[in-house]
Amino acid sequence: MKKNGLLVKNAPELVTCSGSKPKQGKDMMDIHVIEDGAVVIEEGIIKAVGKTEEILGRFNEKDYDVIDATGKAVLPGFVDSHTHLVFGGYRAEEFSWRLRGDSYMEIMERGGGIVNTVKATREATTEELLEVGLNRLDSMLSFGVTTVEGKSGYGLDLETEIKQLKVMEELDKIHPLDIVKTFMGAHATPVEYKGRTEEYVDFLINEIMPQIAEQNLAEFSDVFCEKNVFSIEQTRRIQEKAKELGLKIKLHADEIVQFGGAELAAELGAVSADHLLQVSDKGIEDMAKAGVVATLLPCTAFSLKESFAPGRKMIDMGCAVALATDFNPGSCFCESIPLVFALATLQMGIRVEEAITALTINAAAALDRAHEIGSIDQGKKGDILILEFPSYKFIPYHIGVSTVDKVIKNGKIVFDKKKGGRIC
Repeated sequence: MKKNGLLVKNAPELVTCSGSKPKQGKDMMDIHVIEDGAVVIEEGIIKAVGKTEEILGRFNEKDYDVIDATGKAVLPGFVDSHTHLVFGGYRAEEFSWRLRGDSYMEIMERGGGIVNTVKATREATTEELLEVGLNRLDSMLSFGVTTVEGKSGYGLDLETEIKQLKVMEELDKIHPLDIVKTFMGAHATPVEYKGRTEEYVDFLINEIMPQIAEQNLAEFSDVFCEKNVFSIEQTRRIQEKAKELGLKIKLHADEIVQFGGAELAAELGAVSADHLLQVSDKGIEDMAKAGVVATLLPCTAFSLKESFAPGRKMIDMGCAVALATDFNPGSCFCESIPLVFALATLQMGIRVEEAITALTINAAAALDRAHEIGSIDQGKKGDILILEFPSYKFIPYHIGVSTVDKVIKNGKIVFDKKKGGRIC
């Protein structure tokens, strides 16, 4: 007999993170925990949420595939809202250079950094990028991620930027994770435009971006707005063109120096501003007022041996803060959600409940998808995870180790640790 869907019952903590918009400031503590909770998913959509006794009074267990979550907390699937997951080659040697004291910008100036990966990505075949992309997505899934953002930006030419975005499009079709695509041609100035950044900006605006929009290859546009990369005015030009073409706005902002990127993000109505290690108080205030999600990337600061972004201050000043991995080949070759949790809570002053919010509903808002993912609410996608332990507090407590037992995507089990990983 065909079942109606999936019913998860007896969760000692059902963490719903309920809502359809980002939580700002003190509201980030409110994660809406239901004790002895249950959730019903039909046709991939959450049908009902509540206490187990109430749910079982409304729905017949015999009509559903049932998961007994006794002793296991249930949460929304994590959203990793900032990654660079499709690229060719690796930069392990550069990591060693950093360990001996070379700065990120020094490595870029000698031909390393982003430009190094551009060469490898241009040379990589579509099949090679698909293969490594699948492996990376499997790893992300094992950490409880159900939606991930991916950026281009390792092509810096029309052909390779399109190749990266089309690989992500294909990965979205063949892997359980949902992939949100971001065009980031303004990631660096390619070698063929060295010393002519303004001309490269013109090339982006006039040649590449219209093609990206025409082929509907991306949902967002992102720019590395930073000293000696793209100026405030260049960033404004690029993003105004993006808005004209129907793309939503993100910014790499105030990562290396205090540059005014957060203020620009607020001015442009960006969905998110990311990194923000050197953000000004005015930038924080502007983002809070404009509703820009501040996406913080603690693994990158950790990898670069930089000071962490002022997450505690941002929350106290009323910002909506999200957390993400920034998985990439250079500054942060890491997709570990447990490490994000550990660094956020131990090093950034972010409380456990705030970190949960930052990786669920607020991360969904950083992708403009809080209306459909990021919480366990009726009508949203059936994206949930089941922990090995009875409380969400085990996530940072088990330092750097995944506590995820099962991942459910669109109402189907897609990862089971006991069965060895991805199962569909």
